[in-house]
Amino acid sequence: MSSNLKRLLIGAVVAVLFGAYFVFDLGHFLSFETLRQGQAEFAQMRDESPWLVTGGFFVLYVAVTALSLPGAAVMTIAAGALFGLLTGVILVSFASSIGATLAFLVSRHLLRDWVQTRFADKLGAINRGIEREGGFYLFTLRLVPLFPFFLINLVMGLTPMRARTFYWVSQLGMLAGTVVYVNAGTQLAAIDSPAGILSPALIVSFALLGIFPLIARRIVEAIRKRRVYRGWTRPARFDRNLVVIGGGAAGLVSAYIAAAVKAKVTLIEAHKMGGDCLNTGCVPSKALIRSAKLAHQIRHAHLFGLEAGAPVFSFREIMARVRDKIRAIEPHDSVARYTGLGVEVLKGYARIVDPWTVEVTLDDGEIRCLRTRSIIVATGAKPNVPPIPGLEQVDYLTSDTVWDALSTLDAPPARLVLVGGGPIGCELAQAMARLGSKVTLLQRGKRLMPREDDEVSEFVRQALIASGVEVLTSHDILRCEHAGAGTHSREGTGEDEHPRIVVRAAGTGSQQERRIPFDALLLAVGREARLEGFGLQTLGIPTSSTVDTNGYLETIFPNIYAAGDVAGPYQFTHTAAHMAWYASVNALFGTFKRFQVDYSVIPWTTFIDPEVARVGLNEREAREHGIPFEVTRYGLDDLDRAIADSADQGFVKVLTVPGKDRILGVTIVAEHAAELLAEFVLAMKHGLGLNKILGTIHTYPTMSEANKYVAGEWKRAHAPQRVLEWVGRFHAWRLG
Repeated sequence: MSSNLKRLLIGAVVAVLFGAYFVFDLGHFLSFETLRQGQAEFAQMRDESPWLVTGGFFVLYVAVTALSLPGAAVMTIAAGALFGLLTGVILVSFASSIGATLAFLVSRHLLRDWVQTRFADKLGAINRGIEREGGFYLFTLRLVPLFPFFLINLVMGLTPMRARTFYWVSQLGMLAGTVVYVNAGTQLAAIDSPAGILSPALIVSFALLGIFPLIARRIVEAIRKRRVYRGWTRPARFDRNLVVIGGGAAGLVSAYIAAAVKAKVTLIEAHKMGGDCLNTGCVPSKALIRSAKLAHQIRHAHLFGLEAGAPVFSFREIMARVRDKIRAIEPHDSVARYTGLGVEVLKGYARIVDPWTVEVTLDDGEIRCLRTRSIIVATGAKPNVPPIPGLEQVDYLTSDTVWDALSTLDAPPARLVLVGGGPIGCELAQAMARLGSKVTLLQRGKRLMPREDDEVSEFVRQALIASGVEVLTSHDILRCEHAGAGTHSREGTGEDEHPRIVVRAAGTGSQQERRIPFDALLLAVGREARLEGFGLQTLGIPTSSTVDTNGYLETIFPNIYAAGDVAGPYQFTHTAAHMAWYASVNALFGTFKRFQVDYSVIPWTTFIDPEVARVGLNEREAREHGIPFEVTRYGLDDLDRAIADSADQGFVKVLTVPGKDRILGVTIVAEHAAELLAEFVLAMKHGLGLNKILGTIHTYPTMSEANKYVAGEWKRAHAPQRVLEWVGRFHAWRLG
């Protein structure tokens, strides 16, 4: 039987039973007055047929609870009146839990899939909370009778909570209320209505009972902390409120926030302030990309009505410009600036020796021990070096070392082999090809930038090819060979005098090898967290590919946090800064209020030409997660400013909830795509739909109009055709 048919049958049965209850006024038999008037008759029936009456009562109670019908409170009182306290409590306890679980399951089968799909973006945090502590939440709600139990049954059925957990927690949580109501039933003559059972004092008692799990939770957390810290001696006093290890994006923002709220904070950096982004990542790569783009525009100046020509440049001057841009931005991240903000900055290597002590070996050899209430590990990431046979026999570069190597050259490498088809690899491949290198880009997978949609990957491939890059996807790297090793790829060419990389096409069954000589080999196959040398292993802090943290960015030690690339899951400068806010605020104020890090709206951009920018879901991810969506697309070949700038290649693609303007995700391929994306990031963060963007004035002529026009495309596709038909008739009628 299909799932849809099951839902239909369950829904039909529930509808029939629910309808019969009201059509035949069955609620009359479950009223308090009927109970009082028929108490003697019910007692006589019980005495004549005890098993039949007991079993019938049990089944009826289960049915009433399962169908969420009014009358459960009266039946609970009736249990006390008919069966006494002990038997009544046993009957009601099990019947109510079974009935509640059936209601839970009905809600799950009928509504959960639809609700989870419809509100997927909003329910993510709730689902994670239920999976982690759902039993605790349910137990607290069950203890407080102010919450309608039938509503709890239905709502919990929409969550990922296991039915087994729901049953046993309900059994325990409803027991106290069951005892109160059944006991009241044993004294039926003394009460006038079910409402009389819950006196103000009893309500307060239940409320206090409901607070008990919260108190218990605090006690459990305190016990867990004592267990985690067992064997460590907590200092009597501290020198600092916070120590931050690492001076990259996450570390700098953490220290900045701590200083802004007047905490005593120390920032420790072993290498260069600013981390990878300033020194070997975002800043130098974007400076190089800008020079490469200008060289490309000179070659294609005819597109702008100018005479095209070969760009004349000094590669040393280009690299000098890259260094100049780093130096221009350095003051933003400098020791002097942060010292002026109130941060103590130490240059040296940090090691956590116990949960409250950081040992620092300063550059001059001095060793200092810092006593601190909290620690944030923000040590970043380093380039991943794949296990390629023979790699150590050749000189290879990574995204960290390439900048110093290029700065020593008078000309770009004549032949550059670049391994890795992700954002870093694609950016540097295009830039170096535009500056004159013969670039070969190797990618083991079938597509470049595999996280993107197929059409985006193909767009990127064509853009790189147009820039002169040889793109080899679906190729396995077999080994590297040094000069003179192996078989000549071409006899008599002298290629054996150069190092080369040996590859083979994957998935074709061919064993033919290809040897690609190179003057420079650049590895860009991702980055891995820096986990060694900071004392994490000594303290037993779990690490996998990153430092293991909870939603508050805490490690197993509640006072030790991790943020940025070392913690994942995103390796972007802006997400590192985003995480740093949560880590620092929780570290400084978590005793009073903690905040779970929010990854719901994360944008990113690959700065090739044209840029690829994205936020939220793309089509591939939506299909993988089974999330229904609609696609609205607007091509830049229709945009006036893009046409005027000869930048009319690309598109804006928006995924929305079917029939709604709520944005699930946006992909933009365009010049300045990163800037265009910001409007959609804001809209998604604050729940604004495409109608709001359509109703916003955008300056003409600008690239940002593309955002308004894609919203217009969505509006046109969802225009009420029947209404417009009648409007057309109205206008025709007015013509006479």
